[in-house]
Amino acid sequence: MGADAIGCVFYPGSRRAVSLDVAADISRGVSGLGMMVGLFVNQSAEEVQSVLDRVPLHTLQFHGGESEAFCRQFNRPYIKAIPMSGDVNLTEAHLAYSSAAALLLDSVHAGQFGGSGQCFDWGWVEAGLNERVILAGGLSSTNVAAAITQVQPAAVDVSSGVEKEVGIKDAAKMKAFIEAAHAAAQDIKS
Repeated sequence: MGADAIGCVFYPGSRRAVSLDVAADISRGVSGLGMMVGLFVNQSAEEVQSVLDRVPLHTLQFHGGESEAFCRQFNRPYIKAIPMSGDVNLTEAHLAYSSAAALLLDSVHAGQFGGSGQCFDWGWVEAGLNERVILAGGLSSTNVAAAITQVQPAAVDVSSGVEKEVGIKDAAKMKAFIEAAHAAAQDIKS
Protein backbone atom coordinates (compact mmCIF):
# COMPACT_ATOMS: atom_id res chain seq x y z
CA MET A 1 0.00 0.00 0.00
CA GLY A 2 3.01 2.27 0.08
CA ALA A 3 4.16 2.07 3.71
CA ASP A 4 7.89 2.56 4.17
CA ALA A 5 8.13 0.29 7.20
CA ILE A 6 6.28 -2.54 8.90
CA GLY A 7 6.59 -2.87 12.65
CA CYS A 8 6.35 -5.96 14.82
CA VAL A 9 5.85 -5.69 18.56
CA PHE A 10 8.07 -8.05 20.58
CA TYR A 11 7.06 -6.71 24.00
CA PRO A 12 5.15 -9.58 25.65
CA GLY A 13 3.04 -7.14 27.69
CA SER A 14 1.42 -5.73 24.55
CA ARG A 15 -1.87 -6.94 23.15
CA ARG A 16 -0.24 -6.46 19.73
CA ALA A 17 2.79 -8.70 20.41
CA VAL A 18 3.67 -11.21 17.71
CA SER A 19 5.54 -14.49 17.93
CA LEU A 20 8.92 -14.95 16.30
CA ASP A 21 7.35 -17.29 13.74
CA VAL A 22 4.72 -14.71 12.74
CA ALA A 23 7.37 -11.97 12.55
CA ALA A 24 9.59 -14.18 10.37
CA ASP A 25 6.61 -14.78 8.04
CA ILE A 26 5.92 -11.04 7.87
CA SER A 27 9.59 -10.32 7.11
CA ARG A 28 9.42 -12.53 4.02
CA GLY A 29 6.74 -10.20 2.64
CA VAL A 30 8.82 -7.04 3.15
CA SER A 31 10.71 -6.26 -0.03
CA GLY A 32 12.19 -3.46 -2.07
CA LEU A 33 12.87 -0.38 -0.02
CA GLY A 34 10.56 -1.49 2.80
CA MET A 35 11.94 -1.84 6.30
CA MET A 36 11.12 -4.24 9.09
CA VAL A 37 11.09 -2.60 12.53
CA GLY A 38 11.08 -4.46 15.84
CA LEU A 39 9.54 -2.79 18.90
CA PHE A 40 10.91 -3.54 22.39
CA VAL A 41 10.12 -2.24 25.88
CA ASN A 42 12.67 -2.58 28.69
CA GLN A 43 13.76 -6.01 27.51
CA SER A 44 17.20 -7.48 28.18
CA ALA A 45 19.95 -7.43 25.59
CA GLU A 46 19.61 -11.22 25.42
CA GLU A 47 15.91 -10.97 24.60
CA VAL A 48 16.55 -8.43 21.85
CA GLN A 49 19.40 -10.51 20.44
CA SER A 50 17.25 -13.66 20.42
CA VAL A 51 14.76 -11.83 18.18
CA LEU A 52 17.57 -10.57 15.94
CA ASP A 53 18.85 -14.14 15.60
CA ARG A 54 15.49 -15.21 14.11
CA VAL A 55 13.99 -12.15 12.42
CA PRO A 56 15.85 -9.92 9.91
CA LEU A 57 15.06 -6.53 11.43
CA HIS A 58 16.37 -3.40 9.72
CA THR A 59 15.66 -1.06 12.64
CA LEU A 60 14.99 -1.40 16.36
CA GLN A 61 12.44 0.74 18.20
CA PHE A 62 12.79 1.15 21.96
CA HIS A 63 9.79 2.34 24.00
CA GLY A 64 11.01 1.96 27.57
CA GLY A 65 13.69 3.49 29.74
CA GLU A 66 16.57 2.16 27.63
CA SER A 67 19.78 4.20 27.66
CA GLU A 68 21.53 5.35 24.51
CA ALA A 69 24.34 2.84 25.16
CA PHE A 70 21.81 0.01 25.42
CA CYS A 71 20.04 1.03 22.21
CA ARG A 72 23.16 1.32 20.09
CA GLN A 73 24.83 -1.92 21.23
CA PHE A 74 23.03 -3.95 18.55
CA ASN A 75 24.80 -2.14 15.68
CA ARG A 76 21.55 -1.38 13.89
CA PRO A 77 19.73 1.87 13.33
CA TYR A 78 17.36 2.52 16.19
CA ILE A 79 14.41 4.72 17.02
CA LYS A 80 13.91 5.93 20.58
CA ALA A 81 10.33 6.58 21.68
CA ILE A 82 9.80 9.67 23.78
CA PRO A 83 6.57 9.75 25.83
CA MET A 84 5.25 13.26 25.27
CA SER A 85 3.95 15.58 27.94
CA GLY A 86 4.09 19.33 28.39
CA ASP A 87 7.29 19.12 30.42
CA VAL A 88 9.35 17.01 27.97
CA ASN A 89 12.44 18.80 26.72
CA LEU A 90 12.97 17.47 23.20
CA THR A 91 16.32 19.24 22.88
CA GLU A 92 17.57 17.21 25.85
CA ALA A 93 16.15 13.99 24.38
CA HIS A 94 17.75 14.83 21.03
CA LEU A 95 21.14 15.20 22.74
CA ALA A 96 20.70 12.19 25.03
CA TYR A 97 19.97 9.94 22.03
CA SER A 98 22.19 11.59 19.44
CA SER A 99 22.97 8.19 17.88
CA ALA A 100 19.29 7.44 17.26
CA ALA A 101 18.08 7.42 13.67
CA ALA A 102 14.95 9.19 14.93
CA LEU A 103 12.90 10.08 17.97
CA LEU A 104 9.36 8.70 17.94
CA LEU A 105 7.05 11.06 19.80
CA ASP A 106 4.10 9.24 21.33
CA SER A 107 1.31 9.91 23.81
CA VAL A 108 1.75 9.19 27.50
CA HIS A 109 -0.77 6.94 29.21
CA ALA A 110 -0.21 5.20 32.51
CA GLY A 111 0.82 1.59 32.03
CA GLN A 112 0.93 1.80 28.23
CA PHE A 113 3.87 2.08 25.88
CA GLY A 114 2.11 3.46 22.80
CA GLY A 115 -0.89 2.14 20.91
CA SER A 116 -3.37 4.08 23.04
CA GLY A 117 -5.10 5.86 20.16
CA GLN A 118 -4.72 9.20 21.97
CA CYS A 119 -3.07 12.34 20.56
CA PHE A 120 -0.73 14.65 22.42
CA ASP A 121 -0.45 18.40 21.83
CA TRP A 122 1.55 18.73 18.61
CA GLY A 123 2.53 22.23 19.71
CA TRP A 124 4.97 20.58 22.14
CA VAL A 125 7.22 19.60 19.23
CA GLU A 126 10.10 22.05 19.21
CA ALA A 127 10.96 23.72 15.91
CA GLY A 128 14.20 22.57 14.37
CA LEU A 129 13.98 18.96 15.55
CA ASN A 130 11.32 17.80 13.10
CA GLU A 131 13.88 16.22 10.74
CA ARG A 132 14.53 13.59 13.44
CA VAL A 133 10.90 13.20 14.50
CA ILE A 134 8.54 10.33 13.82
CA LEU A 135 5.11 11.45 14.95
CA ALA A 136 2.84 8.90 16.61
CA GLY A 137 -0.02 8.87 19.07
CA GLY A 138 -3.63 8.85 18.03
CA LEU A 139 -3.05 9.34 14.32
CA SER A 140 -5.66 8.20 11.81
CA SER A 141 -6.69 9.06 8.26
CA THR A 142 -8.81 11.91 9.64
CA ASN A 143 -5.99 13.79 11.39
CA VAL A 144 -2.70 12.69 9.82
CA ALA A 145 -2.72 15.46 7.20
CA ALA A 146 -3.16 18.13 9.88
CA ALA A 147 -0.38 16.52 11.95
CA ILE A 148 2.01 16.46 9.00
CA THR A 149 1.17 20.04 8.05
CA GLN A 150 1.72 21.33 11.60
CA VAL A 151 4.75 19.30 12.71
CA GLN A 152 6.36 18.41 9.36
CA PRO A 153 7.91 15.24 10.82
CA ALA A 154 10.34 12.97 8.99
CA ALA A 155 7.70 10.22 9.21
CA VAL A 156 4.46 9.21 10.90
CA ASP A 157 3.66 6.01 12.78
CA VAL A 158 0.26 4.41 13.17
CA SER A 159 -1.17 1.34 14.87
CA SER A 160 -4.54 1.70 16.58
CA GLY A 161 -5.68 4.29 14.03
CA VAL A 162 -5.78 1.64 11.29
CA GLU A 163 -7.24 -1.24 13.28
CA LYS A 164 -10.67 -2.82 13.18
CA GLU A 165 -9.85 -4.33 16.59
CA VAL A 166 -6.71 -4.50 18.73
CA GLY A 167 -3.95 -6.13 16.70
CA ILE A 168 -6.09 -6.62 13.58
CA LYS A 169 -5.43 -4.06 10.85
CA ASP A 170 -8.14 -2.83 8.49
CA ALA A 171 -7.05 -2.65 4.83
CA ALA A 172 -9.36 0.26 3.98
CA LYS A 173 -8.16 2.28 7.00
CA MET A 174 -4.52 1.57 6.12
CA LYS A 175 -5.06 2.67 2.52
CA ALA A 176 -6.85 5.87 3.59
CA PHE A 177 -4.11 6.69 6.12
CA ILE A 178 -1.27 6.18 3.65
CA GLU A 179 -3.05 8.20 0.95
CA ALA A 180 -3.71 11.08 3.38
CA ALA A 181 -0.11 11.04 4.64
CA HIS A 182 1.35 11.00 1.12
CA ALA A 183 -0.93 13.82 -0.03
CA ALA A 184 -0.02 16.01 2.96
CA ALA A 185 3.69 15.36 2.48
CA GLN A 186 3.37 16.24 -1.21
CA ASP A 187 1.55 19.49 -0.35
CA ILE A 188 4.43 20.51 1.94
CA LYS A 189 7.00 19.84 -0.80
CA SER A 190 5.16 21.95 -3.36
